[in-house]
Amino acid sequence: QVQLVESGGGLVQTGGSLRLSCAASGQTFSSLTMAWFRQAPGKEREFVAAINWSGVNTIYADSVKGRFTISRDNAKNTVYLQMNSLKPENTAIYYCASGFAGGSNYDKPTMYKYWGQGTQVTVSS
Repeated sequence: QVQLVESGGGLVQTGGSLRLSCAASGQTFSSLTMAWFRQAPGKEREFVAAINWSGVNTIYADSVKGRFTISRDNAKNTVYLQMNSLKPENTAIYYCASGFAGGSNYDKPTMYKYWGQGTQVTVSS
């Protein structure tokens, strides 16, 4: 069992930055692939970024490449999402996920077993 708690969301103007954090507990964090997803009102949950257990390998949705950075601190059992140059279309609830089932479908929400409660990010125009 893994518990995930996100924080760091808020209201920011277009072009601004936010850093989201996801604190994990309950299982060996350093062995887990971690991911961020987001869900805007009326839309499906979509993949944002993922990072492997060591932090060496990362992957991003095309829409956030070059603006968002996923990282992790295994000593603190925490994964981060640094979001720069934010746009109004980035407004969503951002979720942290773990318990990846393995394989290549890292961008599918159904492949993750554990989820946080989400943190709201609102980008004003």
